[in-house]
Amino acid sequence: MATFTMVSLSNPPSGVAHQHCPKWRLRAASSASASSAAPGVDLTTLQSAIEKKDSGAVKEALDQLKEAGWAKKWSSQPYVSRRTTSLRELTTLGIKNAETLAVPSVRNDAAFLFTVVGTTGFIGLLAGQLPGDWGFFVPYLVGSISLVVLGVGSTSPGLLQAAISSFSSFFPDYQERIASHEAAHFLDIGKEHVNLIDQRLEKLIYSGQLDAKELDRLAVIAMAGLAAEGLKYDKVIGQSADLFTLQRFINRSKPQISKDQQQNLTRWAVLFAGSLIKNDKAMHEALISAMSNKATILECIEAIEKAA
Repeated sequence: MATFTMVSLSNPPSGVAHQHCPKWRLRAASSASASSAAPGVDLTTLQSAIEKKDSGAVKEALDQLKEAGWAKKWSSQPYVSRRTTSLRELTTLGIKNAETLAVPSVRNDAAFLFTVVGTTGFIGLLAGQLPGDWGFFVPYLVGSISLVVLGVGSTSPGLLQAAISSFSSFFPDYQERIASHEAAHFLDIGKEHVNLIDQRLEKLIYSGQLDAKELDRLAVIAMAGLAAEGLKYDKVIGQSADLFTLQRFINRSKPQISKDQQQNLTRWAVLFAGSLIKNDKAMHEALISAMSNKATILECIEAIEKAA
């Protein structure tokens, strides 16, 4: 389970393209959901901490609930250091097309550009039948739309991401991919017990002083969404932002690791995250269902515990 907010590691900084998923806007818990826990379990303190956006209070509340026997999955995963990992292990785990996981998907971008070019071309062709000067100027103006889109896509692709994300919703698997991807991040944050808004961790990241242990934990969380998609789909769509996030963590770690070590860290993180997701399939599916129904953060936490 996560702290007060589900940090979407699939949402990159400005200028970084994300193939498929906008942020999941998880609402603060209501009083009704705070009273829906198992008999004898009081979630009021946790609810209050979530509403105040107090990460320390959320952690303390979850620790107390764990001691009381309710939040069993909070901080349930012991630390495991990285090891040498091969593509064969990823395939054995069930990751489809493991060798292409790091290849950015252009499905959504290509479909968007094809639609824009095709639509404007068709409209321009029809507009060419207009009488007089209209038959010249209108096709010219309509045709320039494609040139502008292609120009922006080549120089500042991040500016098109809002339009591409909206267009992507027409794909049948869009919502399902989002839910599976983001639920994996949410689930692994809690199991790895990483408080992504902890001031100490923030200082380590911004100062470039992440040690190997923190880097390993963050790598697993960063790769969780990619692993979830890889286990279910032949082609991963949302890996670009996840890989970019992992690279940012690597760049802010000490000591710096080599390119080969970075590749191995990525493979190991995907393997470890995928193993957690497979072992906790019921919780992952419960969380997907909750998030698809726009559940509050507290309701997502409850969904995980009920499925445990």
